[in-house]
Amino acid sequence: MTFSIEGKIALITGGASGIGLRYAKALLRNGLRGVTLADANTDFGNQALKEIEKEFGANKAVFVHTDVRIKESFEEAFKKTIEVFKNLDILINNAGILNDAVWEKEIAINVNGVIHGVLLGLENYIPKYKTGDEGVIVNISSIAGIIEFSTIPIYTATKFAVLGMSKAWGDIEHYNRTKVRVLAMCPGVTDTPLISEMSGRNLGAPYQQILESQITALPSQKPESVASAMVKIIKNAKSGTAWVAEADEDPYEFLLTPRESFKPQ
Repeated sequence: MTFSIEGKIALITGGASGIGLRYAKALLRNGLRGVTLADANTDFGNQALKEIEKEFGANKAVFVHTDVRIKESFEEAFKKTIEVFKNLDILINNAGILNDAVWEKEIAINVNGVIHGVLLGLENYIPKYKTGDEGVIVNISSIAGIIEFSTIPIYTATKFAVLGMSKAWGDIEHYNRTKVRVLAMCPGVTDTPLISEMSGRNLGAPYQQILESQITALPSQKPESVASAMVKIIKNAKSGTAWVAEADEDPYEFLLTPRESFKPQ
């Protein structure tokens, strides 16, 4: 049965710019009632609110200054969502950075931030405040979460972690007790500052030398294509599944090979 976005409420981390803001607009175009943009950049947040009001009208979005590394800060975004909209149905754990040069911060945002979001959303807010029978959490991994990128090994590790936790929390046991689907989205190379500004955001010269050959070999895509893919998986994807969106094409499911198949016969 297709999940209806019509009349639902979403919370999006890193939602004030880039792909995160594209997610918000795509969901609003599909009938979303309201969205909370949780982001660390207040200037971007205020600009995003103006854009949303211009296209969709008043009272469709709120901005909450949020540091996903700090659970209490993240929870304020949940509390504000309930205060303003009374419900919460969709959480997109989108906030992330690509900078192995500051890998402690990278891990704190990309891994700890997603864990905070899932714990708050799955174990508390979405089951209590969802509008209908089902809620959805989408964690943003990457194609760097399904193949190794030697130029950015620590970023790759964070995205493998996001994929793993999404599949674990998306298991049927957790769905049955919460009625919240947990999914992973793995975007390919996308035309955003995350990619265009990644030069030098690594562990030094040997890693920089690898960068160009690895990234330029991959097809690029528009952020709007990833947003379109997001709408499709929210509506249709089974809990615990992971979806790749690349080259401006429809998303496809990433399937892990069963471990039993590795055993010599």
